[in-house]
Amino acid sequence: MTWCCCCSGFRAPALRAASVAVTVLAGAVLADAAPAPAGVPVDLELVLAVDVSSSVDDGEFELQMQGIAAAFRHSGVQAAIHATGDRGIAVALVQWSEFVHQRKTIDWTVVRGAADAAALADDIATAGRAIPGGGTAIYGAINFALHEFDTNGYDGRRQVIDVSGDGRSDLLVPTMAARDRAVDRGVTINGLVILNDEPHLDRYYRANVIGGAEAFVLTVATFEAFAVAMVTKLIREIAYAPAVSSLPVPRNSLRDSAHWLEYPDAAVRARRSSR
Repeated sequence: MTWCCCCSGFRAPALRAASVAVTVLAGAVLADAAPAPAGVPVDLELVLAVDVSSSVDDGEFELQMQGIAAAFRHSGVQAAIHATGDRGIAVALVQWSEFVHQRKTIDWTVVRGAADAAALADDIATAGRAIPGGGTAIYGAINFALHEFDTNGYDGRRQVIDVSGDGRSDLLVPTMAARDRAVDRGVTINGLVILNDEPHLDRYYRANVIGGAEAFVLTVATFEAFAVAMVTKLIREIAYAPAVSSLPVPRNSLRDSAHWLEYPDAAVRARRSSR
């Protein structure tokens, strides 16, 4: 689950600590940079942050990516996108592992209907692994996503970071520091937790990772169940809980393959009434 690099020599630990401290400070400054001028209006700016640390093998990576692709082909997700109207949503996919290892492998893409969603699904399905492994630094993934919001050229009514992973952060810097910075900016962070290695990982995500308006965690027991949970998750995020009750949700996904752990009643509120 936890990956580390063994340092040798008397000064290595001190140098490593200093390096981490400088990198953390730089990440905080980057995340707090002044927002860019208003860009193209969209209903939602969504960063899909996919764990590619060393605990995720290539087969599990493929299950995540194919699961996300399948979700964007699902009629329920496409109906949620259609419900956003002419604005649509802007989506980017980021692979992450160690603090300084994040890679945007799917650039910001506007999705307004089924055809756009299908094209995005094809891009996701064919995107290779950009980071071969490394530690687990959720802090860095959140900071990277915040910077993306500042520079992507879109102006969303909402901004959501969708973090999926199978382990807790192994960085000394608390994940909650980045989480709190995001929440202070009005960003919501949701989690999709794979419990194959850590059966109580959802507790860590609830305490340290998720935050913001209507934040929630979904859990799946294995990577094989990832696709079904992602459909449920995207519907809830895109429809902003409001109109989820009027959209088709995959049968049995809620009780059999994924579990709502936060705000279970939020999904039945009507979104269109808030417009």
